[in-house]
Amino acid sequence: MPNYAAVMPELGRIEIQDVGDPAPGPRDAVVRIEAVGVCGSDTAYYTIGRIGDYVVDGPIILGHECAGEVIAVGPEVTGVRVGDRVAIEPGKPCRDCRECMAGRYHLCPDLVFFATPPYDGSLVQRMAIDERQLFPIPDTMTYEEAALCEPLSVGIWACHRAGLRPGDDVLVTGAGPVGLLAAQAARAFGAASVTLTDVADFRLDMAREFGFEAERAGEGVRKDFDVLLECSGAPTALADGLWRLRADGRAAMVGLPKQDVTLALSKLNWNELTIGLVNRYAHTWPTAIALVSSGRVDVASLVTHRFRLDETADALMLGKHVPDSVKAVIAPQSVSA
Repeated sequence: MPNYAAVMPELGRIEIQDVGDPAPGPRDAVVRIEAVGVCGSDTAYYTIGRIGDYVVDGPIILGHECAGEVIAVGPEVTGVRVGDRVAIEPGKPCRDCRECMAGRYHLCPDLVFFATPPYDGSLVQRMAIDERQLFPIPDTMTYEEAALCEPLSVGIWACHRAGLRPGDDVLVTGAGPVGLLAAQAARAFGAASVTLTDVADFRLDMAREFGFEAERAGEGVRKDFDVLLECSGAPTALADGLWRLRADGRAAMVGLPKQDVTLALSKLNWNELTIGLVNRYAHTWPTAIALVSSGRVDVASLVTHRFRLDETADALMLGKHVPDSVKAVIAPQSVSA
């Protein structure tokens, strides 16, 4: 049986190739991948071939927001079994370094992360994955919802890095998928109010449909927020958002601008603000699964477009061609004859 993958052999081109059966290690499970969400990082690697110091220098399989079903297990696997439906954490740390031993495994210098050069991702029909990256999901959760536990984890971690507390008033800049999920996470964690900003009317309307206050970026006048979650990556969003925080305000920077950010620290210092940077997440999957399965966070409504594996190129370029889109999901098991 072929094992098809959407391989990017060169910049801006996708080929469907049979990559052969995966070779699982003793603690690996073979997972049939059922859903893969498209992230902006996938599009960046496809179009420009790099994100910061991570550069594509050969064929690569993209995709890291994923879920599927366990179809085989290695001899030392104890945490999952054949038939389990699982959400997949896409990072594999070494588990032995200083950061891993301190519980900060997402900062492991030897982290192997799906679809981050030189490592392949999950746009493949079957792959071997360390069992410790697999989290069983309830029967009521779809594979699409399970795949979106990954961007939800970014939002959960942003709330953690900002030290969000029940009763906080929260400002989220950027109403893309991560911003909308960070806002939902903040609400689930007890925020008294959540306001989102963006430049796109479509995304502002979606924020309102989720029950949030929404305003066009740059037009807000309120300056009494406790927490800022910067999810846009716009070069001035962090600096502008910090001015809207109360004294002792806290911020988490999720979006990564392409250039250095200038902050007026000599003036902001008077409010003794705290800024936390966000590098992925740690220990978030159980919380993400609980929030989705309980209905406290709605990830399903973010999916606006669905694609077959052989339509991966179209999925990667969706945001550039269809402005009124939020999240694309690819079904690796679906390939046109």
